[in-house]
Amino acid sequence: MKDNFGLLDTLDRLFSGDRRSILTLNEFLVGLEGRSYAFAILALNIANVIPTGIPWLSTITGVPMLYLLAQYFAGRPVPSLPLMIGKRGLPRGKLQDFLARARRFIRWLENTVHARYEWWVNGVPRRLLLLAWSLDVLILALPIPFDNFFPAWAILFFCFALIEDDGLMAILGWLLTAITAVWTVFLLMVGHAAISAAISTLRGIIFG
Repeated sequence: MKDNFGLLDTLDRLFSGDRRSILTLNEFLVGLEGRSYAFAILALNIANVIPTGIPWLSTITGVPMLYLLAQYFAGRPVPSLPLMIGKRGLPRGKLQDFLARARRFIRWLENTVHARYEWWVNGVPRRLLLLAWSLDVLILALPIPFDNFFPAWAILFFCFALIEDDGLMAILGWLLTAITAVWTVFLLMVGHAAISAAISTLRGIIFG
């Protein structure tokens, strides 16, 4: 068993340097190399994992995820952000302070999510995972009421699977994807029934 991506070591490398210098989003994503897409989508998705009740949050965060996926499947090595966003950043001093506080949690995360059962994230299973990952993001972005919790968790697990080549996270992602599919179909059926009932009631009122 091996760890393919030392998150803490990578952040140490990216955040190191003059405390007054700025680390831009573009530089950060380039520094993440092949895992930049999964990491960027993970960051956007975090807001959806815990129910907040904020209207349209899943669509607001889901559309940029679709934008990132389009670049990924187009073969770009790292995401290309709009200039006004990509050039923004934070002083490395603040990032170093944050990393010092989060070091214990990140170490725990590295111990929890690591390379195992890697056949789940290689070859044909990986291509299927990428397809399911994309469908989860699409469902998250659609304005379907009460349908963001399950796909958000599926996306989270798939991101972990891709970042660390963790087959167990992939299995959890597939499980949540199956639940997402069933729940989405249920919501669409309920929505269709509710709309049909409302139309029938309206017709009864209008035409007696």
